[in-house]
Amino acid sequence: MTRVAAVDCGTNSIRLLVADVDPATGSFTELDRRMTIVRLGQGVDRTGRLAPEALERTFAACREYAAVIGEFGAERIRFVATSASRDAENSADFVAGVREILGVEPEVITGDQEAQLSFDGATRELAGADHLAKPYLVVDIGGGSTEFVLGSDRVEAARSVDIGCVRMTERHLVVDGAVMDPPGHEQAAAIRADVDAALDLAEQTVQLQGAGTLVGLAGTVTTIAGIALELPEYDSGAIHHARVTRGQVRAITEHLLRSTHEERAAIPVMHPGRVDVIGAGAIVLLAVMERTGAHEVVVSEHDILDGIAWSAA
Repeated sequence: MTRVAAVDCGTNSIRLLVADVDPATGSFTELDRRMTIVRLGQGVDRTGRLAPEALERTFAACREYAAVIGEFGAERIRFVATSASRDAENSADFVAGVREILGVEPEVITGDQEAQLSFDGATRELAGADHLAKPYLVVDIGGGSTEFVLGSDRVEAARSVDIGCVRMTERHLVVDGAVMDPPGHEQAAAIRADVDAALDLAEQTVQLQGAGTLVGLAGTVTTIAGIALELPEYDSGAIHHARVTRGQVRAITEHLLRSTHEERAAIPVMHPGRVDVIGAGAIVLLAVMERTGAHEVVVSEHDILDGIAWSAA
C-alpha cells in the first residue's frame, strides 16, 4: 500500500486527492479530496499568457495543499497540469512556482496523456458493472478543453479538442470584461458552432457513435447531474454513477441559458466558481449527447484525479 497525493491543475480548478493505493490488489482508500476554483486559464485564450492574479490564486491553493500533503505524510506526489498551462507562453513561471511550493515538478501533459488518465480514473471501478455496456466513451469537459476517450478494457482511441467551458465563455460571452447575463441566442449559437466544429475534429480520431455507455466527467457534468436530481446541496455520493437523460440535459441547458447570474448562483448544487461558465459547459454536454446519439450519460465523480493517483502508485 502506497500513500500518494495527486494534484490536477486545470483551466478552471485545482484539485487534490490523497489516497492509499495498492495497484496489485486494486485497493484504493480515499483519505482527502478537495477542489479550489482558481481560474488559472483566465484570459489565456485571448492573451496567450497566464495572468499574474491567476498564478497567485493557484499558488495560494498549492500552499494549502502542501500543508494537507504534509499532514497525511504522502510518500509520492504527482502534479499534473492541463490545458491552460499547456497553451501559455509563460508556463515556466507556473512550473517554477509549483516546484518551489510543493517540491515537485509539475507535468504539463499532452491532451492524449490527459485522456488516458481520465479514462483510467473513470473506468477502473466500472469493470464489474455488468449492466453497463462496452465500449465506454469517456467525455471529460474541462475548462479549456474536452477529452474524448473510447475503450473497453484499454484505450482504443482518444482526442482532445479546445472546447472547455471557460474557453467558450471567454470567447463568446464576455463583453467589456463582463459575462453576458443571460447570454443571447446569437452567442449561444456561436458556442454551439464552435463545439460542432470541434466534434468534427474529434470524430476524425474517435468514433463518437455506437459506444455502449457514455461516461461524463468533471464539474459541468456533475453539476448538471445535481440539478437533474434536484439535490438540496452538492452530494458526490448521490451524483456518482447517476444517470441523466438527454431530455434532462436539454431542459437544464435551456434553463441555464435563460437564467441570470443571481438565479444560477441560487441553484443549491452550484459552486460559485461555475456560475458564469456552466451555460457554455451545458452546451458542450448537450452537443456531445446529440452527436453521439446517447440517450443518457452515466456521471462519474472519479476522473483524471483518480487516474493520477493510480499512476503515482
